[in-house]
Amino acid sequence: LDDPKLDRAPPQTVLDLGAGPGRATAAMRRKWPKARVVAVDLAMPMLREAGKRSGWFRPFDRVCADVRALPFAEGSVDVVFSNLCLQWIEDLPAVFAGFRRVLKPGGLLLVSTFGPDTLYELRESFAHADATPHVSPFANIAQFGDALVHAGFKDPVLDRDLHETRYPDLAALMRELQAMGATNALRERSRQPLKRATFRRMIETYAERFADRDGRIRATFEIIWLSGWAPHESQQKPLAPGSARRRLADALGTKETRLPRDGER
Repeated sequence: LDDPKLDRAPPQTVLDLGAGPGRATAAMRRKWPKARVVAVDLAMPMLREAGKRSGWFRPFDRVCADVRALPFAEGSVDVVFSNLCLQWIEDLPAVFAGFRRVLKPGGLLLVSTFGPDTLYELRESFAHADATPHVSPFANIAQFGDALVHAGFKDPVLDRDLHETRYPDLAALMRELQAMGATNALRERSRQPLKRATFRRMIETYAERFADRDGRIRATFEIIWLSGWAPHESQQKPLAPGSARRRLADALGTKETRLPRDGER
């Protein structure tokens, strides 16, 4: 959000996708007081919670919608922001195409999401308990990069961080996952009720393999960061083939190497 381009030309319309309780929405409303900032979430309880942060002096709009089908006009948004929302989406190319559709030329996309190493401790503990997958898989950074480029975004930037967090017990981790709206992370593919014996074995495995000496358990979160700009005529364009004035070999100061023709050894 501190990009110099946004400082020179502050956005007029900003979307916070998967806004949850609206913390980021309120922060962006303060950063860009003249902009129309919209909190978008599929859960009405989250939007009601976000409304508590929408003050009378600098209110923001709230829209109940699915990020996979944004109800906004084409080319109507300057900034699309999404924090920890896209990890539940399976069709990433379609979602990024939707982001590209609503962004104005030169508009900015900013995303943070979970990567595949997230909650690997929980995944391995469940795998030791039974063969049914209980933790949702997350797309990797290459898949997000492919979706970003395929949708036509320019100057893409991607990065990843690993954060290891400690919790007093597994119940505390589960409560935090629920608070961040991450209940989909604990999804049983067969839709069958989780057996108590399975859950007990998982807890025992977690404590044996991923607990510190003081009894606290650890959980890993892989955060993927990515950004990209909607195409605009002012952006730098690649040179046309054959327009170079110097050969690459001359520029590098190396000798030209000729590949052998058919029949040559």
